[in-house]
Amino acid sequence: MTSERRAAVTAGALLIAGIIGALAFAAVENPLLTATVSLARIPPDGGSRLPAGGLMEIATAGASVGIALALYPVLRKDSKGLALGAVAFRTIEATMYTVAAVITLSLPGLARQYAQSPAPGRGAIQATASALASVREDAVLAAVFAYVTGALMYYTVLYRSRLIPRWLAGWGIVAEVLMLAACVAAAFSGHPVTSYAPLILPIAVQEATLGIWLILRGFSAKTMIPTPAAAQRVGN
Repeated sequence: MTSERRAAVTAGALLIAGIIGALAFAAVENPLLTATVSLARIPPDGGSRLPAGGLMEIATAGASVGIALALYPVLRKDSKGLALGAVAFRTIEATMYTVAAVITLSLPGLARQYAQSPAPGRGAIQATASALASVREDAVLAAVFAYVTGALMYYTVLYRSRLIPRWLAGWGIVAEVLMLAACVAAAFSGHPVTSYAPLILPIAVQEATLGIWLILRGFSAKTMIPTPAAAQRVGN
């Protein structure tokens, strides 16, 4: 297996893993975790939903930065700057998701304190949980902004280099613009970005398609030899 083929399979697998992880932790956490989380609804023993969701968030964060790292050796042949920028922004994304995951994992402990405290002391504990939940929402939104920026960088390279079909790379660019619109709407409305499902669905389907394509087909062989312009950029 060539290094380019290995990069394609790795990136494809991580794209699919990232989508599965995001859907899984959303399904596990959403019934309990909102911007105004209620500790009374979280099982005092911690349960398993929030810890499982937090761990899946961490795994998804790893997949996020892993995608850009897997693509970097191939994309740098066409544009080292954009390839490196994608790694940087997806690392920021992973960091923000990790912050969100740590907050998620801390909530069961607060729920236990809430359940064991006398009624007069519960207000302060609930206020702490609500503040943390608000920070978590901000961290998630920042993560998605960073994701869109990084993804637009590598989709631009993929479109320009024809490493994948242009319809697939172009779909990614358009879908990321829709995701950016969802982020802007969330920033000004106060609603979580996940509430804008129609704007999020296109990129979810596109990335699943891209992941399958990379695993089964890989990069276009005829574009693997850098053009003179690309070779000059690598040299620089």
